[in-house]
This record gives sequence, structure tokens and C-alpha cells, in this order.
Amino acid sequence: MISPKRKPSMTPGEALEFHQDTLVVDSKMIVSQGTLFTEKMREAMAEWVDEGRLSRFEIQERLLDMEIQEIQDSAEAREQFLDFWNRTGVTVGSSTYAGPHPPDGAFETAVRSLTRGRATIDAMQDNLRLVLTSADLEKVYRDRVHGIIFDFQNTTHIGGDLSRLKVFRDMGLRIVQLTYNLRNLVGDGCTERYRTGLTYFGIEVVECLNELNMMVDVSHCSQNVGWDAIQFSTSPVIVTHSSSNGIAYHDRGKDDDLAKAIADNGGYFGVAAIAGFLRNDTHATLDDFANHVEHLVNIMGIDHVGIGSDKCGPGPGTETMYEYPAEMGPFATSYLFNPNADPRSQPTGFDWTGFRPEHRLSDQHRMPDFDQPTDWPNITVKLAERGFNQEELRKLLGLNFLRVFKDVVG
Repeated sequence: MISPKRKPSMTPGEALEFHQDTLVVDSKMIVSQGTLFTEKMREAMAEWVDEGRLSRFEIQERLLDMEIQEIQDSAEAREQFLDFWNRTGVTVGSSTYAGPHPPDGAFETAVRSLTRGRATIDAMQDNLRLVLTSADLEKVYRDRVHGIIFDFQNTTHIGGDLSRLKVFRDMGLRIVQLTYNLRNLVGDGCTERYRTGLTYFGIEVVECLNELNMMVDVSHCSQNVGWDAIQFSTSPVIVTHSSSNGIAYHDRGKDDDLAKAIADNGGYFGVAAIAGFLRNDTHATLDDFANHVEHLVNIMGIDHVGIGSDKCGPGPGTETMYEYPAEMGPFATSYLFNPNADPRSQPTGFDWTGFRPEHRLSDQHRMPDFDQPTDWPNITVKLAERGFNQEELRKLLGLNFLRVFKDVVG
């Protein structure tokens, strides 16, 4: 680990100025969905909650559609959306448009989600662009606007049809996580009962992603799927958002030997800023986050580590900016820790997210100095405080991701 005796490379004020000026890429920033919560949306939520018919998930789906309508119709909403992103200081965010989902209807859900993403970008005009290539990413930075990379956190949405990967690529998808937490046709996730590697179908998925110049992400995958992905992929494998088991064990974390192998094969590791992943109690701060960054830099080298915050709104997990009432959450995983949880707050049928109470996503697992994306500049301040110099910070904040994105996507 980098010595704690390293002197700060700049003052907090200098670090904030540096943050606003440099290329910042968050390799898992859910910033294009769930970040706008207008007064009209608040009123609609209150009405739906009072009616008592809709679940938390159903309300969220309605709000996601309403969010786009607000951005399309209201200059004030567009300004609010842009202000939220400007306060993060993030240039480009890789945003998820498909995640845990029952196999039935997964393809249609992903298509609808990608359509929402395109609609948001169109409504924001030149302030927000879809990033399809490394040249697009660099131009977004030069033009001082914001960019979105479309990613999936699962392959359930292709079913058993490899040709759907090209369909999604043509819709703008560039990063594909092979599994979420549970097993799918490709392989095992990191919280599944048995954590084996890629299936034969999964190997073909990796090969197809290589042919399409799409990035292979193993963030939520089992360790064995990670090893298999390295073996069978002809392109570098990435971890858009995870933590280091060398600092604090978590099923979602990665072991040091896998992290080093990812680096040895030209890959990238984005460190997640989820409190429960960073230590095994409820006292996480950005110092714990910096411990993971420093450790991974020591294991992988400065050229292979970045930031994948995995944040969208306040709370223990990714969340949104939608303010649900206490009886419906207030957070997505609140029901896991409440034996008498309101049925409206729980998934209907089987819970395909694959998180359980031991995964430390309770309401108490929060970081006071990084609770939502607008706290992003605090990361740069903390890393400068830990002694990372400007050249190292440029790599950690954006250039390392740009390099691997250019290597794989072009």
C-alpha cells in the first residue's frame, strides 16, 4: 500500500480546481436515470403512494418515464438535470440500461431502457452526448460538455440469442457485464450459491463481444467467471465498479490475484464508493475508499485503476434521487433488514437482485463524505490528500479508462 506518510500533493482548494479542469470518467455512474426529481414528480409520487396500488418498483418505472417527459418539455427540468451533473465535475459516466431482471421480458425491458437513454440525450441537445468511441469521449472533454456510455450489468437480456448483442451495439451499447449477482446462461454471479465459471454459451458471448469491439465487464461476476473471461477474451477485461478483498472482504469484491491478472492483460479496475463494500461495519468514510484505491494501485499499478462510484442518489447503494416515504423503503434494499417490510417495498416473486442481509446494504451503511454523485469532488480532494500527484490523479480520474476504452472499442 502507498505509505500514509506521503504528503498531500495539493490543498483541498487546489484539488477542487484540478477536478473541474481535468478529464473525469466515472466507469459506473448511474447519472442519466433517476437523478431528476421535480415538483411535478414529487406530487405524482405522493398521489401514487396514497392510492396504495403500486409497488416501489412500479412507481419507479413511472417516474423514469416521467423524468424523460420533464426533460423534454421543461427548460427548468433540463437546467436542474444539468446542474446536478455539473456539480459532480464528472465529464463522462458509464450508465446502466439493463441489470438484474427475470428472464421473461428482459429483452423488451432493455430495449425500452436504451430508448429512454437516447431520448434523454436528444432532449439535452449538445449539453449531453452519447459516447460511442474514444474520439467521442475526448471531444466531449474538449467541448466541455457531458457524455454517457451505455452499459449493461447483465446478459439476461440477450436470452440465448447472440445476434441480440449486435442489436444492442447498434443502439449504442458498449460495455457488457457478463452476470449480475446470480447465475444466468453465461455463468455464475458473485452472490450465487455455487460460484463456477463461464458456460460454453458464456465463452461464445465473450468471443462475440470481442468481435463487436464491446467491453467485457466482470464486476458482479464470480471470481471464476473473471478468470475464464481473461482466458477466453482477446481484449482486456475490465471491472467497472468493485472493491478489493485485500482490504475488506465482500462477495462483490475481487481478490488480489484476479485484480493483478486483469492488469497484466491490459485491463482496468474502477473502485466503487459503496460504504458496505469498503469495510465490514457502518463507519465507512472516503479514507476507507482511498485505502482500496491505494491497495489496488500497489497490486495492479497506477495505469490500471480508476473510479466507478456506482452512485446515483443518497443511501447505502446505487439508489436514485427519488424520495420514497419510509414505509416504502426508503432505500432499495431496506426491505432486506426489516422483517415486517411493507409488501409494496419488496420485489414481487423471486428477488433477482441477489443481495442478502450479509451484503451490508442497510440504511445505516452510508458514507457521510460521499453519499451521492454531487459529492464526487471529495474523491479528488481525498486522493490528493493521500499524496497522489497530478499525473497520477489524471490517470486515476480518467486517462486509465480512456486508454482501455480506446484499446477495446476504438
